[in-house]
Amino acid sequence: MKKLKVEALVFKALVYLSILITVGVLLMIVLYILVKGIPYINLELFSFKYTTENVSLFPALINTFTMTGLTLLFAVPIGVFSAIYLVEYAKRGNKFVSLVRTTTETLQGIPSIVYGLFGYLFFIRVIFKDYGLLAGALTLAIMILPLIMRTTEEALKSVPDSYREGSFGLGAGKLRTVFKIVLPSAAPGIFAGIVLAVGRIVGETAALIYTAGAVSQIPKNILGSGSTLSVHMYKLWSEGLNTNQSYATAVILLISVFLLNMISDKLAKKITDR
Repeated sequence: MKKLKVEALVFKALVYLSILITVGVLLMIVLYILVKGIPYINLELFSFKYTTENVSLFPALINTFTMTGLTLLFAVPIGVFSAIYLVEYAKRGNKFVSLVRTTTETLQGIPSIVYGLFGYLFFIRVIFKDYGLLAGALTLAIMILPLIMRTTEEALKSVPDSYREGSFGLGAGKLRTVFKIVLPSAAPGIFAGIVLAVGRIVGETAALIYTAGAVSQIPKNILGSGSTLSVHMYKLWSEGLNTNQSYATAVILLISVFLLNMISDKLAKKITDR
């Protein structure tokens, strides 16, 4: 018994130590960015038009929200409906299902720059013939699709089978059961995956340089080129002329991610409470 108590205490201490290290590293990064960036946030950074004097991040901010919306518009329906098919309609033990799952797990481990090169070769060279937000959004949609599929699949699997059996017992069909019973119950897990996807979209740089471009402007339409906050920040830092403003951009990027996550969380709670 004493040995078991000692082992339990050791494991408990390791868990708390891991939590402290993780939270500590996160706080250090966030505090470092805030301390370095906040002093350089001013009204010039939010000028409507970018110039070499004001190095405005406003066009990049608008492009970031546009890119996030477009990417989710393409990726979420495909990812969620694909997961519904795999969990609710495909036969268990189906070889096609196991192939799709293996493929999605493999795609999750591919570096983002590979997606960027694919987007450049396919969307830029073949389809659109020029850099643009739409090309970037389609590339990012392919990149986050495995993440949304896997998280949605796990969320659907977590719904007890008794929910489905009760619905069938009351005379509801398969489609009604999926959309009225299963999906609302799995909504928190699905939105958790979407929140993770939003974080990856907002922080992506390599894939967008090759597809959306790095022009510091708000394009007239989604076919036009424009840089997001992460690309704008990378550009300022790599040039070495406005490193302080790149820290300020990082602060705005952190706030943007927080706001997007908060909005997603609010939507998830509203849908779950219905």
